[in-house]
Amino acid sequence: MPPATARAPIEAALRAALGNAFRLTHIEAAGGGCSHESFVAGDGARRFFVKLDSAERLPVFAAEADGLAAIAATGTFRTPAVIACGSDGQYTSLILEHLELRPVHTEREGSRYGETLAALHAHCGERFGWPADNYIGANRQPNVLTDNWALFFTEYRLRPQFALARAHGFGGDLQRQGERLLERVPALFLDYRPRPSLLHGDLWHGNAAVLADGTPALFDPAVHYGDRESDIAMSELFGGFPTAFHAAYRRCAPLNEGYEQRKLLYSLYHILNHLNLFGRGYLGEALRLLARLNDELGARRP
Repeated sequence: MPPATARAPIEAALRAALGNAFRLTHIEAAGGGCSHESFVAGDGARRFFVKLDSAERLPVFAAEADGLAAIAATGTFRTPAVIACGSDGQYTSLILEHLELRPVHTEREGSRYGETLAALHAHCGERFGWPADNYIGANRQPNVLTDNWALFFTEYRLRPQFALARAHGFGGDLQRQGERLLERVPALFLDYRPRPSLLHGDLWHGNAAVLADGTPALFDPAVHYGDRESDIAMSELFGGFPTAFHAAYRRCAPLNEGYEQRKLLYSLYHILNHLNLFGRGYLGEALRLLARLNDELGARRP
């Protein structure tokens, strides 16, 4: 949607949130997500980051607002403040504070970012999961609250992604290997009992940034309480973080024995999600991860 077309619904949303005295003087397109479009809009004195989508996508933006608030409440990362989230019946909008952000680039920034992530993960809930469903990209991420992390990850992370892949026509070996793996997931947690840490949930480098003074910032969350290793696995999956980020995190919160194998499991979830979002280009990697996990877990059996 070009800025000229978006102008009317964005101005209406901003006036509903800020009052009828607001007058939109500036709007420009910004980087978008999997489905929505994003804009920077303002009145000459204030600037806002506005996400716009169709009315039926209100639950997506509401879940994002909920996740941003949860992270902000920890006092660890800077997140954009939520100004408003709502729908006019035709469009859904999420109005956020506009922050001047840049990628985590230097080793010093990476070190501070790793320390801050460890501080976020120190905020723990009583159970795994989240009170409401949310989204990982454009895909629904189902949630419950449970005491069993292996069960949660099997039934509310992996199984829904396999079902979605089947609906997209990815059957055959992917589904056969998937069913085999789902039966074996508990074996990865026989000697490992993670705490339910507050997770960002989609921690690739594109969702991480710093302010001008180096303050660590996070956005586009898929929050839940889970194994902190799953955030670390995602941060390693696509790369992009400075080496100092990983070193600082491990100094503050050393990883447990067996992480390298569990990392494969957590990476599989995101690869399956990418398969379901972006298509066949991720099928080969999904099959490679499945084969390796099934081989290694099969070898554990007496």
